[in-house]
Amino acid sequence: MAEPPLTIDERRAKKAEKRIKQREITVLRASKMHKARLQAEQVGSISQAVLPPALNIGCSGWFYWHLKGSFYPTQMPTKEWFSHYADHFATVELNAPFYSWPTLATVESWRKQAEGRNMVYTVKASELITHIRKFEDTRTLVRDFGYIADLLGPMMGCFLFQLPPSYHFAPERLQNILEQLDPSRRNVIEFRHKSWWTDEVYAAFEKAGAIFCTCSGPRLPDDLVKTAEDIYIRFHGVDAWYRHDYSHDELVVWADRIRQARAERVWIYFNNDFNGYAIKNATMLAGILKGS
Repeated sequence: MAEPPLTIDERRAKKAEKRIKQREITVLRASKMHKARLQAEQVGSISQAVLPPALNIGCSGWFYWHLKGSFYPTQMPTKEWFSHYADHFATVELNAPFYSWPTLATVESWRKQAEGRNMVYTVKASELITHIRKFEDTRTLVRDFGYIADLLGPMMGCFLFQLPPSYHFAPERLQNILEQLDPSRRNVIEFRHKSWWTDEVYAAFEKAGAIFCTCSGPRLPDDLVKTAEDIYIRFHGVDAWYRHDYSHDELVVWADRIRQARAERVWIYFNNDFNGYAIKNATMLAGILKGS
């Protein structure tokens, strides 16, 4: 006899329990990466930074089941999906590390799957840093997570630190974040509260060499912000998160802004994965920028 379906409250409780276990695993994995980083520093096996391409356009994540039958051919095994993605884009923003701190083996798997390609990864920092601890006494965690860059070597792009929508501006918060970043890394900070879009914040970012993440998202300032040699843009949607299909005209406007910024390097990731819009829009904007 089939079990009755779970109620809404039961599903929420089950999901909450899963997140608690996941966070416990994250703390354990962070501890292991801390030890690995210290050992690497002792033997001097830290890799040298390599400058990535001037233009980097891709998607926020590449493994989405709803892309099967559209972007990914129906009969294509999932083990071939990354290669298919990499045939179209030379960079990807990895979101999974936000939810689960990656193991050393996971980072090695990223290297292997991109072997022989000019692939550049941007890695979204763990929620342990940005959402659970909210940059409170996280200097060591930031350094430990940064060890991923040494493991990836020339495949490493940026570290993306995304703060929650409830995290509003405060001078002490601004100082706290910037003081804990590792200046040897390419650090991008994404805010979801509009109070951060101020000249005071921009000036502090410029002084620290940090990259302020430009966001195309609902109820956020529609401005391209440049605080470093690199600019970084995430396209989430206009009226609704993750669901907007950017028109050619909308992307032409953004292309003009990008050209006018005169950045040394440009990082662009589309996070509007609903209906495969991210794939479509990333391809479209790449064509516009490369054509100009």
